[in-house]
Amino acid sequence: MMSHYKVKYDSDNNPYLEVDQSGSDLLHNPLLSKGTAFSERERHEFGLMGLIPPHISTMEEQLGRVYENFNSKSNNIERYIHLRALQDRNETLFYALLNDHVQEMIPIIYTPTVGEAVQKGSHIYRHSRGLYISPSNIESFEEMVDNLPSQNIDVIVVTDNQGILGIGDQGIGGMGIPIGKLSLYTLGAGINPSACLPICLDVGTDNEALLDDPLYLGHKHRRYTGEAYDRFIDRFVEKITKNYPGAILQWEDFSKQNAFSNLDRYRDKCLSFNDDIQGTGAVVIAGVMGGMKIIDEPLEEQRFLVFGAGAGGIGVARQIVNSLAARGVSEPEARSLIYTVDSKGLIMAGRAGLENYKTGLARNPESVDGWNVRDKQKITLEEVVENAKITVLLGTSGQPGAFTKSIVEKMCDNTHSPLIFPLSNPTSKAEAIPADIYKWSRGRAIVTTGSPFDDVELDGKTYRIGQGNNVFIFPGVGLGALAAKASSITNEMFTAAANRLADMMPPDARESHCVYPQISDLCKVSEHIAVAVYNMAVKQGVATPPPDVNPLSVIRKRKWKPVYLPFRKPKSDG
Repeated sequence: MMSHYKVKYDSDNNPYLEVDQSGSDLLHNPLLSKGTAFSERERHEFGLMGLIPPHISTMEEQLGRVYENFNSKSNNIERYIHLRALQDRNETLFYALLNDHVQEMIPIIYTPTVGEAVQKGSHIYRHSRGLYISPSNIESFEEMVDNLPSQNIDVIVVTDNQGILGIGDQGIGGMGIPIGKLSLYTLGAGINPSACLPICLDVGTDNEALLDDPLYLGHKHRRYTGEAYDRFIDRFVEKITKNYPGAILQWEDFSKQNAFSNLDRYRDKCLSFNDDIQGTGAVVIAGVMGGMKIIDEPLEEQRFLVFGAGAGGIGVARQIVNSLAARGVSEPEARSLIYTVDSKGLIMAGRAGLENYKTGLARNPESVDGWNVRDKQKITLEEVVENAKITVLLGTSGQPGAFTKSIVEKMCDNTHSPLIFPLSNPTSKAEAIPADIYKWSRGRAIVTTGSPFDDVELDGKTYRIGQGNNVFIFPGVGLGALAAKASSITNEMFTAAANRLADMMPPDARESHCVYPQISDLCKVSEHIAVAVYNMAVKQGVATPPPDVNPLSVIRKRKWKPVYLPFRKPKSDG
């Protein structure tokens, strides 16, 4: 075991760490290092005298120093590198800093800055974290696990790097995504950083720039596909379930068909979910339900258009069906309310080469009889908006500028208060700029984005742009499932999470048109989501906690906090 510490309690029930490392090994263990904050006793007892400056810093002093350095950086990628370096040397201080500056720093450690960091992954590489697994080393998995700094893993986030945000195949630079997601698990849900494991599946890359880059750190060969890929993923899941049977496996940024295939194939074999599909679906439908509360209209009377049919888009469409079903709408009727448009136009049944994961939302060709369109074989986004009288427009396409002035004006013809959500990440991929949508709709639209945008001032009113960030969903889902000791993570858990998030709109939602809480409220949001997920797991029978247990107390007891605990040496057996 390589964790090198145990949490124990003294006679007054105060926690402390029993630590078996000392000297430079202790100073360079990011899970244990306090930097200059080690006490005089700890410096003597753990062999640190002379290895660090004599002043014993408080955490407040350390926070002032690292925040000063953060502010001195000239751009966001340098701030990202600074924060990652801090995480690599002192996890406790890293999370204490994030806790103090949640709103400011989430866009640095995750979207939108992580997109640039991923693209530059091999050029800004500083320190290893997690596991890089490939077909060439998968059979040495147990040996790799033995070499990890912690053996007690609760959450694993894994990517094969092919569908990174809106920027596609980024090779092993994609490791920045699992690292960032797990930082949000700790920040939002209090998952102990020692219990978080990021994994990059290096199955090659089809990115020509990476294959030609002399500094690229991954295997330089084309991506594994077909049976070879499937066999590797099978073996990976076997290894995970054997070595970490109680851990959550979160699939992240797999591309299209693989995202759905892996989710559907393994969700009953291990405690797993796909954030791009299910997390995105839940956070988006929560925003839509919030919009319904603002305009006082029922969800089942809306007509939805999902623009972009990747994992996120189809995940959103699936979650709309699930949420409508929870309101008593039949599945066929729910599907009839949803129109999905991809790069080839409105998705229609019988289209040549239609991918399997899109078939469930394909429209019957007879359903567009009588429509005024130029080409029935490729019905455009704007034609669907006009002919289907769309009231809720959701963008997951990664196509900037796709939501034009003409489309927004047609949405306003269909309904007094259209919901228009340009959700694509990073910021540069958003389907429209919120300020334009508000101007074109004359303030009637309700706008939500996937990345942060500034408030919009129009005609004396201030519209706050809510961010439909999956961070409102997945940390709470993971925490709730772990606290309940759930045997599976179900669709209904995500619906419960969405419903709870929709109840947490800001008090001024009607005036600001903002349907999401502030990111600074993440810890509170995650706790509420965790309780909703816990209760749904019990209701569905996938968790059987002892009777009369308070879910909130169980959840809070699991949460790690970024504070320095006193260190003590292990007691000798003699």
